[in-house]
Amino acid sequence: MLALATAYFRCRFHDITMSQPATYNSATKRPSAENQFLLNEFAPRNGSTPRSARKNTDYHEKQPLFDRGATAEPVRLTPAWEETNLPNDELNFKGVTMEQADLEMNPPKDSYPGIALCSGFWITVLVKHWHAKPKLLCSIPYFVDYKLSKEYTGIESNYVTNFLGYLGFAAQVPNLVFNWLNIFVQIGGNLTTRVVWSIFIEAVVFIITIILAMCNSSEWPGFFFWTTMITVVILNMANGVYQNTVFGMAAKLPFKYTGAVILGSNVSGTFTAIISLIASIMAPSIRTAAIYYFITALFVLLACFDTYFALPLNRFYRYHELVHEKEMQRKKKENRGVQPSIPYLTVFLQCLPQCFNVFFTFFVTLSIFPAVQADINKSDPNFFVSDELYVSVTCFLTFNICALIGSILSTLGSWPSPKYLVIPVVMRVLFIPFFLVCNYHPRKLERKFPILVENDWVYWSGAAAMAVSSGYYSSVAMMYCPGSVEPQYASTAGMFGAASLISGIFGGIMFTLLMPKLVTIIEWNI
Repeated sequence: MLALATAYFRCRFHDITMSQPATYNSATKRPSAENQFLLNEFAPRNGSTPRSARKNTDYHEKQPLFDRGATAEPVRLTPAWEETNLPNDELNFKGVTMEQADLEMNPPKDSYPGIALCSGFWITVLVKHWHAKPKLLCSIPYFVDYKLSKEYTGIESNYVTNFLGYLGFAAQVPNLVFNWLNIFVQIGGNLTTRVVWSIFIEAVVFIITIILAMCNSSEWPGFFFWTTMITVVILNMANGVYQNTVFGMAAKLPFKYTGAVILGSNVSGTFTAIISLIASIMAPSIRTAAIYYFITALFVLLACFDTYFALPLNRFYRYHELVHEKEMQRKKKENRGVQPSIPYLTVFLQCLPQCFNVFFTFFVTLSIFPAVQADINKSDPNFFVSDELYVSVTCFLTFNICALIGSILSTLGSWPSPKYLVIPVVMRVLFIPFFLVCNYHPRKLERKFPILVENDWVYWSGAAAMAVSSGYYSSVAMMYCPGSVEPQYASTAGMFGAASLISGIFGGIMFTLLMPKLVTIIEWNI
């Protein structure tokens, strides 16, 4: 540490002596003794000694320190180091710690796997609200076929009939509202406060859900239903703030780390699909499977909480956080200490093309997955996947694994450029009619639209292609979004991208309500 401090101050002093005129003895025309001593003391040890240009000085200059015939004068450091107006990277030591000096002098290398791993754990919780949330996938039989069923409660209610409609509305509307609100209003304070409180609230909600799963609610199905809806609303309010904040924090890092966040979501989706499949096979009952699943989700939340506090220990993350803070301080100094307001409209217009790419990618994806794919039946009875596992394998597991592959591909290189990314994104809309002409049979409805794809392998290949393109283009668009604005507004652009992501999810889920009508109303004879 002492060697580091010596080297740091030696470099700083070298810049000072080279940028300011040296002090000379008017009689001998040589540098004063004190200056000569300091030059020798702090001279670089690589063979080169900084030299000051010879320049005449006025009569009132101080005499040499060891000149016996001279009158001693007090030593004056003018100007003082702390009072200079030089930028931080040249002189100003005020507020500079040894750690910051070490980071500036020795910038860390890109430890991408470590940051990506933490980002992946962070984002695990995000997928609960759409393609892998326990209350929307694994737990649907738990709610519909067990907790609210006539066999359990003894009464026939509309809770089962309209459960998915209520659940979808309760899940997506708060998430959508809070994602957009979080851009303009600093909900809960700074980024750290928002992340910590969001995870804490979600953990509490899952503890309540586990307790409800263990209780006998057959005597009060109405209370159980509305309590579940309230927990879904609270969960997605916290989830909206959390997701938006994480994308804002990732925007401080190099742009590829925003893709790591999408990668983390697909990793968690794959993990969730596998756990759901294992729980369905091994659990003795629906209730037990749901309890195991909720407990697993709680442990994942605790892992998110731990990795958040572990991330600042990473040297690479601390370096970019320091760079971001210095940039903000520089901008603040340029504005004479007045905190400038964020030009939200300007930032939004600059990142609008990439926000549209994010929105439309998720709109197409959620228009198909999981609502349409979950109702696609097996065409060939000899297909190697059994009827019981057909949807789990060809829909949920395939989507999450292939979306993960697409996200990994985006970290290896981004194509096309930001200007032309909209072309393949818009072309993905062709997946919607493709899945409608597969063996899609909405529940309790009679299909009239003809089936054109009756091959399970063709359908499965289309599902894989849709998932890979979803993971790839969503990652690339989210990486392009912060880079389309000035560096100080990258965090805001990242939040706009996250809000566009949620908007695409919400729009896609709402659009799925039209899919059953399209195949039951439109009649076409081939």
